[in-house]
Amino acid sequence: MSTIQLHRGDITQLNVDAIVNAANKSLLGGGGVDGAIHRVAGSELLNECRQLNGCETGDAKITKGYNLPAKYVIHTVGPVYNGGGYNEAKKLALCYRRSLEVALLNGVKSIAFPNISTGIYGYPKKEAAQIATQTVKDILANNQEIKKLIFCVFDEENYNIYNNLLT
Repeated sequence: MSTIQLHRGDITQLNVDAIVNAANKSLLGGGGVDGAIHRVAGSELLNECRQLNGCETGDAKITKGYNLPAKYVIHTVGPVYNGGGYNEAKKLALCYRRSLEVALLNGVKSIAFPNISTGIYGYPKKEAAQIATQTVKDILANNQEIKKLIFCVFDEENYNIYNNLLT
């Protein structure tokens, strides 16, 4: 049976099979969690990402973890929030779905997700957390391969939002 956990801290320090990167379409690094993952993983991650030819919103691609404790990084591109009328919810749910599909194809048993699209992309945190938790619960209900899923948050506000949704 899969367990869903909540962790407040630095996703780059988690000892899991894969961490998910809230990436931009280029996959070549950026700010927030994306920049932190690239810094810790090292230049080999950037070199591998250059070979992937970017990633579309809602899709996911996998690389090695290099200097991270995680074996893999699954890069997904969340939607930029524009008021909710541009299928943002569907695209955000697809990020979680595709990331888990890629994880399963690569034998991942433990995975950690950051808050996708809630930083510079402007997605409302509570709505994004509701989409994230419901999507992964739906997928894990029909799947036993992933044993542990962690929502890794960095701030108290997100911690409280996820804690309320998961308890």
